[in-house]
Amino acid sequence: MISSIVHRITGGALYFGTLLVVWWLVAAASGDAYYAWVQWAMGTFIGKIVLLGYTWALVHHMLGGLRHFMWDAGYGFEKHFSTKLAKATFVASICLTVLIWIIGYIVW
Repeated sequence: MISSIVHRITGGALYFGTLLVVWWLVAAASGDAYYAWVQWAMGTFIGKIVLLGYTWALVHHMLGGLRHFMWDAGYGFEKHFSTKLAKATFVASICLTVLIWIIGYIVW
């Protein structure tokens, strides 16, 4: 039940995150000064926390979608397995988010 609620919350958070992507693209199209300001804003501590949260929401929502896809195919309805899968979704989303950020820092 909690996993379902978090899936809906992350879906809503992705709307906000998409506005951030649009903001970044508009800044890139507007010129160097505005783009540099947006890059600075996203590079602050609060900006990085927001981006980290967006990354986690994106990964968690994707994994939750895969779980729902599996259910649509008729698998994973047993209570014991479903509970383990919900817990694995939380753990995997955190691990994948950390991995994405580590790779991002290595590449950057």
